[in-house]
Amino acid sequence: MREEEKKQSSQGSKIKRFMKKRWVYPSVYIASAAIILTAVLWFQNSNNSATDDQIDYEATDLSSKYDEPALEVNRSMENFAMPVMDPDSVVIQKEFYDFDASEDKQEAALVFYNNTYHPNTGIDITMENGESFDVVAALSGKVTNVAEDALLGNVIEIEHDKGIVTQYQSVTDIDVKVGDQVDQGQTLAKAGKSLYNEEAGTHLHFEIRKDGIAVNPLDYFNKPLSALQEADITENVDDSGKADESTGASEEEKANPDNDEKKDNNDSTEDEAEEDSNDSTEEDGASSDDEEAETTNSTDA
Repeated sequence: MREEEKKQSSQGSKIKRFMKKRWVYPSVYIASAAIILTAVLWFQNSNNSATDDQIDYEATDLSSKYDEPALEVNRSMENFAMPVMDPDSVVIQKEFYDFDASEDKQEAALVFYNNTYHPNTGIDITMENGESFDVVAALSGKVTNVAEDALLGNVIEIEHDKGIVTQYQSVTDIDVKVGDQVDQGQTLAKAGKSLYNEEAGTHLHFEIRKDGIAVNPLDYFNKPLSALQEADITENVDDSGKADESTGASEEEKANPDNDEKKDNNDSTEDEAEEDSNDSTEEDGASSDDEEAETTNSTDA
């Protein structure tokens, strides 16, 4: 018994001496932390592997739910551009008719068709050599109309925003159809000819419209769509030589109000003459009745 007690006491003293050393406790802490960290990493890896087995990366329903093409975010930042590949290679044959422009510019912006002059509602673009050229989209949008028109030389219409469209007239070899989404600079057709503006030859008639009202394209080139969205557009109407709908009087009648007085005097004179004529007719009728009565009396006698 004493020997066993001596052995136990000697072992306990050795442990105590070992634990009193400075490096023992830090070593124990470090080893415990390493074991715990190893266990955490092993647990995370086992969960990730299970998750990967459950996910099917090949199958997805997103493509079937959204069939419509995505609109580019930067589309609203585009600026209106000339509807040609190389703007330096073309010239503007006829400009937009501006009611506020000088008489010389207004005269130059008239289109002569069917023995009548018409204000130009867009710009006519040609090449100096008279050859055809590629017509491109001035701004990204959706094709809403493609029409064959002998007078205007075929028409393409692209909608860019609610109420804002661009029109491309006098075109041939059309490469787009209704419903197509087109990007800015994409080829639409080639320049052609039209009966409406034969003197322009091979050309492109280009228009920008807001709510059906044509605006001057030269005022919006190199400007964003928002500039036209915020613009207050009113339709210009040439009222020269036309009757004033509010009064029914023409400009000539407004300038000569004395004509109304003369007209009234003439009307009153005609009325008086008509009354005198009626009176004389009644007197003649009465005299003829008297003569008939006298003739009847003499016959009876």
